[in-house]
Amino acid sequence: MKSLLRAFSTALLGGAMLLAGTVGAVAADGKIGLKFLGHATFEVTSPGGTTILLDPFLSKNPKTPEEYKDIGQYQPDAILVTHSHFDHVADAEAIAKASGAPIIGAYEHAGAMDVPKDQQKGGNVGGKYQVGDVTVHYVPAMHSSDPGGRPVGFVLEFNDGRTLYDTGDTWIFGDMALIEEIHSPDIVLLQAGGGPYNQDPEIARMAIDKYFDPEVVVPMHYGTFGVLASDADVEAALADHPAVRIMQPGDSAEF
Repeated sequence: MKSLLRAFSTALLGGAMLLAGTVGAVAADGKIGLKFLGHATFEVTSPGGTTILLDPFLSKNPKTPEEYKDIGQYQPDAILVTHSHFDHVADAEAIAKASGAPIIGAYEHAGAMDVPKDQQKGGNVGGKYQVGDVTVHYVPAMHSSDPGGRPVGFVLEFNDGRTLYDTGDTWIFGDMALIEEIHSPDIVLLQAGGGPYNQDPEIARMAIDKYFDPEVVVPMHYGTFGVLASDADVEAALADHPAVRIMQPGDSAEF
């Protein structure tokens, strides 16, 4: 296992799991900040202070704590959207308009967003954008997206060489082996929602066991709606994995 898991465990034991606080706070020197805002929405803060908002579904998200529902508080450097479904993009346009942040997504999806053209940052699998000290890589996902061209995942590459993989909504697929070979993600935000739309928690576990060797895995996209896997389902399938860290909406961590 990589050294990140030891650092994460030490941080938790030392009280570095932060209480709910100001959105957009810069992580400590050399740290990656991660705030879970419910469902599949995360705020990532790079070691250099670049703030990236992933799949913003906040104002009407039943799992987002009340103090984080007001979208006026978000001032990200970029908004990343994995696909066009409402539970991933509900607040993307409003936050982009208020903050001036670009929206990065599949070419057709970003181009369909009701924001100024210079904020539409479309791309496709294999492409990348630079946002501050973070390189955003597009990777495949197996799901649907209409309008939106195709679903994607993202790998965030930080200046210290570490990487974070946001799977987006996906089923397990063989090219995960290439994502590991090329990007070797240290942190994986893992879709484990089950039900009629997503892979079951047991399949999500298989994806980690078969394809990845991360230091930290944060399950997401479960328990928000009745059709999804429950908290208990996810814990039963994943909690015994040494890299898995269950985060509750509103929790923050530094790595």
